Amino acid sequence: MAMPAPDFSLCLFLIPERVQMEEQFKTLIVLSHYLETGRFRQFWDEAAKNRHIVEAVPGLNAGFEQAIQTYAIHVLSLTYQKIPRPVLAEAINIEGLSLDKFLEHQAANSGWILEKGHGRGQLIVLPRNEFNHPELKKSAADSVPLEHIT
Repeated sequence: MAMPAPDFSLCLFLIPERVQMEEQFKTLIVLSHYLETGRFRQFWDEAAKNRHIVEAVPGLNAGFEQAIQTYAIHVLSLTYQKIPRPVLAEAINIEGLSLDKFLEHQAANSGWILEKGHGRGQLIVLPRNEFNHPELKKSAADSVPLEHIT
């Protein structure tokens, strides 16, 4: 689980196409596609249905869910300034008290702000970055005096 790095896609080029058509590879390719397209609910559902395949991949078990959650948070932080609690819960596949503890940890350690409101109405303010708070750049055309243009 090295997302957003393209490791998985690059490794597929080393595997013959006939091998990629085997069910286990198809499942991993589908899971990778769901992650790349930000379809986290479908990813978690498919991973749960195919737990035996996911668990059979060497090195995938150690921190697999945490790596997916970290990637999902990365994608969401590039997209959102504020995110509704249910959207976050779906993306990282955590609910209830576990989600409350997770949010408290993020607020204390990662600069997240939990806006007032409980349960489904709560919004999480994510830290600023260049993608979720873009700034207008002054172009060179703006600095050319009108006299020079005429």
